[in-house]
Amino acid sequence: MHLLLEWLALPQFGLGTVFVVSFVSATLLPLGSEPAVFGLIKLNPDLFWPAVMVATLGNTLGGGVSWWIGLAAHKAVDRARGYHKDARAIAWLRRFGAKACLMSWLPVVGDPLCAVAGWLQLPFWPCLAYMAVGKFLRYLVMTTVLLHMMPGQVAL
Repeated sequence: MHLLLEWLALPQFGLGTVFVVSFVSATLLPLGSEPAVFGLIKLNPDLFWPAVMVATLGNTLGGGVSWWIGLAAHKAVDRARGYHKDARAIAWLRRFGAKACLMSWLPVVGDPLCAVAGWLQLPFWPCLAYMAVGKFLRYLVMTTVLLHMMPGQVAL
């Protein structure tokens, strides 16, 4: 396992791996990207900002895919029902609009939130922008906190 982690942390593989893991983890698949980001940065401290940015990009694009999945699911359900109906449980989300996508960084509920934004047909580009801000802040704070909790030769 250690050899695999070292191989994935090589700069020529590490950032690509971070992107793929971050992208996939932003879909509804149960996968976390934080260990990949932290591992790469811990072994390659000079990749702090590139890793945070690549993880943010991958996770945001994955959130965008979830948005489109939600939109497609909504249209399919509407066609099957023959009419349009929103659940009351997500009415509060409609009130907040695209700004609710700032919360896409939250564990468990964040990724489905992106799909619900698509379901509600909230505007794609504003949703994607709010997702990017929330996800960037998550990676920045999470990685910084972990590096300070597990100090070593890493200097920001």
